[in-house]
Amino acid sequence: MLRPTALLLTALAAVSACTSLSAQPLVDVDVVDRDTGEWLPEYRHRGQDWIPGIPGHRYSVRLTNTTGERVLVVLSVDGVNAISGETAAAGQTGYVLGPWQTTEIAGWRKSYQDVAQFYFTDLPDSYAARTGRPDNVGVIGVAVFRERVQPQPYYEPAPIAREDREYDRGRDAAKSAPAAPQASRRASEAAADSAYGGGVAQRIGTGHGEREWSPVGRTDFVRASRSPAQVAQLRYDDMPNLVAMGVIPRWRDDRRYRGQPQAFPNGFAADPPGRW
Repeated sequence: MLRPTALLLTALAAVSACTSLSAQPLVDVDVVDRDTGEWLPEYRHRGQDWIPGIPGHRYSVRLTNTTGERVLVVLSVDGVNAISGETAAAGQTGYVLGPWQTTEIAGWRKSYQDVAQFYFTDLPDSYAARTGRPDNVGVIGVAVFRERVQPQPYYEPAPIAREDREYDRGRDAAKSAPAAPQASRRASEAAADSAYGGGVAQRIGTGHGEREWSPVGRTDFVRASRSPAQVAQLRYDDMPNLVAMGVIPRWRDDRRYRGQPQAFPNGFAADPPGRW
């Protein structure tokens, strides 16, 4: 029997459904560039899904519950729990989505009231590298759990869950991160010995940005099992690296078209110069 787990409920705005990350998932995962308003396209390469990030741009992770039941989503960014800041493990705190609910997670949770914005940045400047944990920079992942109890009435927007100590026995070991002074050296080592097979090194990670209002509340959730019902991840890097790796064909690289006429170069009409 799994004991109840107290959760935090984020009052984040619900939005429309999004593209599936995998076949018939419990939760769809997408990444939205908040500076352009565009969903980042996904590219399948050697069994993994990749998205191109633009350094300096803020982003959010969009989660959509595709079921008629509540689910718990543990969100990991660069191998770090997006709520607690601990080295990520499936038994930790997460967001609870109501039936069919969609929400966007825009940053690292700092309190019941705010988050620090996610943004793409150079690997050494990433939150994971600056806290001595650069080994998993470049990955956004989710572990999704079904609820053991009967579905409850819909609560106001998206939930978070604290870790179940009985479930996650490795928590204390995960918390023992290397000291901050080693972060820069370890970031360089991770860049040289990354999951790219020793070819192209990871160039960007997720930074700890400006504070943003994001209020929270509480609810209860009991996991249906100790193992997540869905585990999924998205890899990311900047466009030049993904082109160099063959993830994105060179003809899709927007840099090749700079300086050439385009029918739709911008999203909106700008004001003309001078008086208006």
